[in-house]
Amino acid sequence: MKTIKTLAAVLAIICLSAFTNGPGDGYDIGDIATDFSLENIDGKMVSLKDFKKAKGFIVVFTCNTCPYAVAYEDRIVELNKKYASKGYPVIAIMPNNTEVKPGDSMEEMKKRASAKGFDFPYLMDKGQKIYPQYGATKTPHVYVLEKTKRGNEVKYIGAIDDNYQDASAVKTKYVENAVNSLLAGDAIKETKTRAIGCSIKV
Repeated sequence: MKTIKTLAAVLAIICLSAFTNGPGDGYDIGDIATDFSLENIDGKMVSLKDFKKAKGFIVVFTCNTCPYAVAYEDRIVELNKKYASKGYPVIAIMPNNTEVKPGDSMEEMKKRASAKGFDFPYLMDKGQKIYPQYGATKTPHVYVLEKTKRGNEVKYIGAIDDNYQDASAVKTKYVENAVNSLLAGDAIKETKTRAIGCSIKV
């Protein structure tokens, strides 16, 4: 009888977990991303709805302390320079638990943004509520959204490009290809790639 009760309890947990978003769950291509309100490094709260003229967004989960994220900083800056004026601004979100990673505190985010010349929002996911909705697991992890009649539709998920170590050796620019396709009204050929980076610290 005790064994049956134990089995029932295990089955209940398995069934419950099947419907609960955990690490790796989140948005898929075609899903509508829920808006958020997160604190920027300038102290203001930022939401996607604030960008009235945007055609979409390049949402990047990134941080100060991950070497992969650091390696991509200049490329993230370039993405914003190239696409913000075309309607696809970068929105950077720092998802880590700052008690685990003090180097990702708001004060450190401000310093990093200033040192690197970030000209886009650098937001803190305080309480770590947004990155699980997206299903982000790494820094960096990118979500390209397109504004549609349905809302902010997820069009691409994954890596920025195919070489985190050397920008000059990149063969495929996944995010650029996705945004260029959206701007041209074409279908995105590669909608999902594997994000390479540090695990998000909880």
